[in-house]
Amino acid sequence: MHIPTLKYQSQAVAKLYFIAALCLFSGQIIFGLTLGLQYVIGDLFFPAIPFNIARMVHTNLLIVWLLFGFMGAAYFMVPEESETELWSPLFAKILFWVFLAAGVATILGYLLVPYASLAKWTGNDFLGTMGREFLEQPLPTKVGIVLVCLGFLFNISMTVLKGRKTAISLVLLLGLWGLALMFLFSFVNPDNLVRDKMYWWFVVHLWVEGTWELIMASLLAFVLIKTTGVDREVIDKWMYMIVAFALISGILGTGHHFYFIGLPGYWHWIGGVFSALEPIPFFMMTLFAFNMVQRRRREHPNQAAVLWAVGTAVIAFLGAGVWGFIHTLSTVNYYTHGSQVTAAHGHLAFYGAYVLVVLAIISYSMPLMRGRQANPMRAQRAEMWSFWIMSIGMAVMVLALSGAGILQIWLQRLPTSGAMGFMATQDQLRFFYWVRVAGGVMFLIGLITYLSSFFIGPAADEQEVAAIPGGRLQRA
Repeated sequence: MHIPTLKYQSQAVAKLYFIAALCLFSGQIIFGLTLGLQYVIGDLFFPAIPFNIARMVHTNLLIVWLLFGFMGAAYFMVPEESETELWSPLFAKILFWVFLAAGVATILGYLLVPYASLAKWTGNDFLGTMGREFLEQPLPTKVGIVLVCLGFLFNISMTVLKGRKTAISLVLLLGLWGLALMFLFSFVNPDNLVRDKMYWWFVVHLWVEGTWELIMASLLAFVLIKTTGVDREVIDKWMYMIVAFALISGILGTGHHFYFIGLPGYWHWIGGVFSALEPIPFFMMTLFAFNMVQRRRREHPNQAAVLWAVGTAVIAFLGAGVWGFIHTLSTVNYYTHGSQVTAAHGHLAFYGAYVLVVLAIISYSMPLMRGRQANPMRAQRAEMWSFWIMSIGMAVMVLALSGAGILQIWLQRLPTSGAMGFMATQDQLRFFYWVRVAGGVMFLIGLITYLSSFFIGPAADEQEVAAIPGGRLQRA
């Protein structure tokens, strides 16, 4: 039996990154379920894992596993797009182990060391960068992230420079370099609270509603080219339009975070107008995905990857577009900011825009790195079931959080007199929080189903489709 190989052997480096990403993703979901239970069982795991630590681990794992996913995607895509081997596979492996060790050490630090002691022991008195949501990492970890990102970008950029330049690889590079440059604002922690929040949003918003959208567009375009056979020129034109709208609306749309932090009032108009435009690139992405699938020239054997790709576009539009628009205007945001409505938007947007696109590229590339064109149909059916289970579980969570947010606003924020206090309001939301836990359990079941698909072989009467050099297929 022929042992299949990748077109470029250095693409196999991506497997390490994808395995780490899925392991960290699993940890994120476990801590997320723990958080959901702590909303209704307040002393669960206390004092070993208090709520603030569990939340910090949950959000930091989200960021780290997505970064592993983006890096793995770049290592797989860029050699194929550039038609050349990766500049240094060894360097990529070294950076992987450095990044993984730093990430694991940081999470263990959160769990085992009091946060104030961790800050003291890691030089926060020298350069104070800790204590801000999503940017809680100790100073050595932040420095390590910068060094790993610079090494990764050097490796990827050198590969692109020595090979073919395509729209997909250039947009991917633009997004990855933007991601790294925006992270530098995490080192800026001024005493002035207004400037502090402004610089903090430079990282958080211009990541998730700016540079990450470029990465998502390039990953989605790559998967659709490979699975549909549609002309690259057609996909490139769509991608350029999506990226242009994403940058125009995303950069000035940062203003919707400036409404009530002390910046000038004109941000109410700028933030409102351009935030209202932010759903447009996600709607275009939905049209793009469906259009490409309808125009496909072939039925690709990896139908699971097609489902993840189309699901990315649809759920990203709902989460980032619709749920974002619901409370993005200043007159509405005045009441909803920091409520459970925000949590509903955040969960659905991250899942739709970034979780699904990373799972799409893993679904497409992992079979190739394991020596086959696509997973056996039994494995693909499990994978497609996992998409629906996770997506329905996420929908249950999001609807529960939306209901909780509406009731929270009604009881606590709308009344001009006699408004409930925070904790009294939280007690009225317990039903929604239990429903959120049920959705979280369902999501975890979907994730376990997804992971199980990697271990499912072909049925007894099923012939496995294997990839061999030169683009031909072989029945194994």
